Amino acid sequence: MAVPDYQTLMLPVLTVAAAGEIRVGDAADRIADELGLSLEDREALLPSGRQKLLRNRIHWAKTYLAKAGLVDMPRRGWFVATEEGRRLLATRPARIDNGTLMSYPAFRGFFKRTDAPAAPAPEAGAATPEEQVDTAHAALQDALRDELLGRILENSPGFFERLIVDLLVAMGYGGSHSNAALQLGRSGDGGIDGLINEDRLGLDRIFVQAKRYSPGNVVGRPDVQAFVGSLVGHGATKGVFVTTSTFSQQARDFLNRIQQRVVLIDGRRLAGLMIEHGVGVRVTRTVTFQRLDEDFFTEED
Repeated sequence: MAVPDYQTLMLPVLTVAAAGEIRVGDAADRIADELGLSLEDREALLPSGRQKLLRNRIHWAKTYLAKAGLVDMPRRGWFVATEEGRRLLATRPARIDNGTLMSYPAFRGFFKRTDAPAAPAPEAGAATPEEQVDTAHAALQDALRDELLGRILENSPGFFERLIVDLLVAMGYGGSHSNAALQLGRSGDGGIDGLINEDRLGLDRIFVQAKRYSPGNVVGRPDVQAFVGSLVGHGATKGVFVTTSTFSQQARDFLNRIQQRVVLIDGRRLAGLMIEHGVGVRVTRTVTFQRLDEDFFTEED
């Protein structure tokens, strides 16, 4: 048999994950054995020739199951079924696909995020080819954001400091990289407390604070209020607060009542800025789409 599509693989992936922590490569071998895939099918590659087709589809099956809360990634490269995933398997489903996952609020939220170009239908066939491309791109970007945040948390506080410097310089702040690095000093608490030139001439400066927190550790109003207090103490009017997690609504509302201009960058926006400015990522493939040039086919009288 040919390699099944990623939705068909969701049930086998969740089943092997219920047996204990496993890596994608090991899951691919086990599922290939259970499905009786030929050596040719096991070695089949994506059109790009960069990855095996089976592993790629298992990866996406795992990713979508994780978005629904059915599998968890306890450590880098490994995944395991959650209690919710085990409960689903206990119902003995004949198949698990996007339609099944849409019954989980977390999965619906994944597709309905405000910065997504459109909320895709559970089945790709319901969308036009152009919509499918946009949907696929949004899914890839979302997965990349998650990967970036995961890797940031795996690295040291010093790495995080260098990352913020690299990002601010890439965005045009701080002049040269060496100048930015001098302006941003270590605070000793795993974050950054410093300042950076707003422009290359240093006509204005922006205070920067960052918290390298796990996703569940929300930055609240007290932290933001303390940061604003430090701005007032230094006679500053502008600040940037960066976190790898999220800000509470109370923290965001607080900024509407102050004179200082403070920008909050949460983990999702941080990862998005890294992608936008090419920090920690690289282009692996470029696809050019062309459309009919109506002007070319217009004849003049």
